[in-house]
Amino acid sequence: MIERVSCRGKNLRQPGNARRIACGFIGLLGAIVLSPAQAEPPSPPIDVATYNLRLNVASDGANAWPQRRDAVKALIRYHEFDIVGTQEGLPDQIADLDKLSDFVHVGVGRDDGKDAGEHSAIFYRKGRFELERHGDFWLSETPDKPSKGWDAKCCNRIASWAKLRDRTGGRSFFVFNVHFDHQGEIARRESAKLMLRKIKEIAGDEPVICTGDFNSTPDTEQIKTMASVLHDARAFSTELPYGPAGTFNDFKLDSALPERIDYIFVSPKIEVYKYAVLTDSYNARFPSDHLPVAARIRLP
Repeated sequence: MIERVSCRGKNLRQPGNARRIACGFIGLLGAIVLSPAQAEPPSPPIDVATYNLRLNVASDGANAWPQRRDAVKALIRYHEFDIVGTQEGLPDQIADLDKLSDFVHVGVGRDDGKDAGEHSAIFYRKGRFELERHGDFWLSETPDKPSKGWDAKCCNRIASWAKLRDRTGGRSFFVFNVHFDHQGEIARRESAKLMLRKIKEIAGDEPVICTGDFNSTPDTEQIKTMASVLHDARAFSTELPYGPAGTFNDFKLDSALPERIDYIFVSPKIEVYKYAVLTDSYNARFPSDHLPVAARIRLP
């Protein structure tokens, strides 16, 4: 006997014992064809940079901050960075960068946990990102207060972090920014271990971007420690890295750039599309004694 059956408003002529199979198949087909995609759309890319600003000291002469601050701001605007981790910025330099109307920053001075001394400030586009949390810690055995760590001699060293929510994609993630000591070898090694502990403690399993001047070349124990957990953006870029490998120029246009000491690290699930060390100059001068490092990434 052939019966006419109805499935989702469709009439089918099927044998009686096949009605359930037919309806089930059509229901499944309708779900595949008609239902909206369940997967979330990919998040938009984020352009991240790390940039040691070189502190403002009059002894730099023609390379002193007042002679190059406009070039630094112009570089950030032109390359359309979304997030910039800066190092060495003194309060007046941070105030100058605050005049970039699209950006706001988090971070405190390393000397008093307020405004005094160099900052490891994080600048981000306020129209795109919403600040959910932020904080700071020192690279030392007492990370909760201003302090020197291990064999560091000259300076307190600080790391700042922010939890941001991307308004365009709705995803939250963490940014850490740091400046390792330039003298203490033990301090640099221990700072890497501390960074990974703090990243785990603060961010858990959420996506992480870590920028900074690590005062360390890729062959050192501390960089290998960082790269054992996070991905070095240069090594994992889909496109070939652009620009030189070295990042310290010492204000010399003809520098051989022998040292790569500035890095962008990301969680393994974060995709890195592009990586660059930028050699922008103005009037035959670099805007800083470090070159900015940039990466285009996408959150998972």
